[in-house]
Amino acid sequence: MTIFSYHLIELPFLMAIKGMFSNPISKKTKGLIHSENMTVMTLGSPILSPSRILIGQVAIFAQWENEIALDEYLEKTNFGRRLVKGWYVRLAFIRQWGKFTEFKIPEHKGELEKNISPVVAVTIARMKPLEVPRFIQWGRPVEKLVRDHSGTTLSLASYGFPNIVSTFSIWKTEKEMTDMAHGHAEVPKPKRHIKAMKERERKNFHFEFATLRFRPIGEFGTWKGQKNFIPSF
Repeated sequence: MTIFSYHLIELPFLMAIKGMFSNPISKKTKGLIHSENMTVMTLGSPILSPSRILIGQVAIFAQWENEIALDEYLEKTNFGRRLVKGWYVRLAFIRQWGKFTEFKIPEHKGELEKNISPVVAVTIARMKPLEVPRFIQWGRPVEKLVRDHSGTTLSLASYGFPNIVSTFSIWKTEKEMTDMAHGHAEVPKPKRHIKAMKERERKNFHFEFATLRFRPIGEFGTWKGQKNFIPSF
């Protein structure tokens, strides 16, 4: 059964720069369906801030034919063994909104045990270059909403050259995530997400956009000295 994985790792500066233009995971990798190599960004940070794009901190979002393919890559390749030294989570697909062409969304959907189970959300989009200023205007308030929400244990954004933007967030419960998305969170300006989605519907920021929801099935390693971001693990 197909699975997804999300990896965070710190790389030497030159290796990270090279990875921005040439994905370190070959498209010919056995059992790989697709992967995106991206530079980590701090959610909600000012556009010109040094914390906006964190070169050297790398996020990789990948889909595999099965767990055996992922295990073999991590164990038998040089870059895979480097990934093991970082942090990553294995993910079972639950739900999708929108589309991102290269990922193959499985027909079989996993389920959470209940809506108080932890959940992982990934958004990924291919930007229209001329829409970037408007996207930033509407997107940064949503980034801050997710970043500051008490229901998240880890949240970040990422950028892939030339026009990929993505977010990743781990939520303590699915209910807290859906309350945020629907504007019901008990936080200042809770409607930020809904307003941004309405603006996207009015005039799309992206060539293509997908929101993917997952059940975490395994967490490994550490990120910035921390681990156990998934509450149930």
